[in-house]
Amino acid sequence: MIQALTLLLSFQLIGEVAARALNLPLPGPVLGMLALVSLFILLPRAQEIARPVATALLANLSLLFVPAGVGIVGHLDRLGNDGAPILLAIVVSTGLAIGVGAVVFSAVARFAGVRDD
Repeated sequence: MIQALTLLLSFQLIGEVAARALNLPLPGPVLGMLALVSLFILLPRAQEIARPVATALLANLSLLFVPAGVGIVGHLDRLGNDGAPILLAIVVSTGLAIGVGAVVFSAVARFAGVRDD
């Protein structure tokens, strides 16, 4: 468990260092995640090392939304003033994310040769 957590946090640190050192517009955790996925492709054994912690994190993912909820409650006055633009941004970005996800899923399914029978 500690080995898996160390692996995940090390790659987050690597991504953070790379993003800051290279002054990249991508967040460090995203770069770390890309590096970690590359490791998983190159060394499938690393997947088995990370699986227990990743499963536990995913099972408790809803806890990560608590700070966002507290932030919203803390800024309710701002929500009253800027609520409509924020709601519009949320709706549009959600629609775009779903659309892009569907297109990428279709492309990967075609690339993998999966057919809808």
